[in-house]
Amino acid sequence: MSVVHIVDYGIGNLYSVSRAIEKAGGEARLTSDAAEIARADRILLPGVGAYEPCISTLRETGLADPVLEFAATGRPFLGICVGMQLLFDYSLEFGRHEGLGLIPGHVAAIPPSDEAGTRKVPHIGWSPLLVPEGRNGWEGTLLDGAEPGVSSAYFVHSFNCVPDDPARRLAEADYAGFAVCAAVEKDNITAFQCHPEKSGPAGLRILENFLRK
Repeated sequence: MSVVHIVDYGIGNLYSVSRAIEKAGGEARLTSDAAEIARADRILLPGVGAYEPCISTLRETGLADPVLEFAATGRPFLGICVGMQLLFDYSLEFGRHEGLGLIPGHVAAIPPSDEAGTRKVPHIGWSPLLVPEGRNGWEGTLLDGAEPGVSSAYFVHSFNCVPDDPARRLAEADYAGFAVCAAVEKDNITAFQCHPEKSGPAGLRILENFLRK
């Protein structure tokens, strides 16, 4: 059975994520121990709420460096929601806050309106996952087996990741004319703005694919 060590820094839907990992056929282990993270086969970085409390708490608990060191091993790494946003260089949520810098880029607010009209923020609910322009598909990724435009995922967020390299965008979701960055991929790191643990069959497939890595 594949084991997923979930980084427990006191923030995130730890119970829901653990249950989803188990439903996908894996074993979930919460950990706040640097040595255990270093030995892990794969880790998951969760996060909910505002960016600054998440990144500050990750650092204050002494877990930021172990997470960075694990990422450098090449072993499978999954980020979810604010856990995805923390991977970027910085966020502009309530000021500028430096992130982990694992994926070049930043996090910015979803625009509340554009020439097409007004959109509600936050983005809450189900949205179909789409293949970004320039990407051939999802074969061999954590979205392998998902159907573009058909497979939907559950989102709850007001801020959006903006990778410096558009090729890092693994999936998008159209939100009232705005292309939300739904997932990113860089080397051994994959992260989702949506919540796989709340996304039904599509989310379960994502976690099953992660367990196979």
